[in-house]
Amino acid sequence: MSEREQLKQVIDRLPEYKLAYVANLLLCLEKTEIEEVEPDEWDLKMIAEAKAGNDGSAVSLEDLLEKEGLTYADL
Repeated sequence: MSEREQLKQVIDRLPEYKLAYVANLLLCLEKTEIEEVEPDEWDLKMIAEAKAGNDGSAVSLEDLLEKEGLTYADL
């Protein structure tokens, strides 16, 4: 499913009162010019390093806190 299709589904699930916020955000984004730049050599190196060091797993905040001996109060 494309991002456009996913976004349409999210919008369809939103209550009516939240649609004004979404509409305002989209109208502002539509007016914003964002320059798209091709990655240079440094960018490509950083991307490759990030991919090499990421096995796709995730750690929950609770597990990380426990591993580090911390609690939410420490944050």
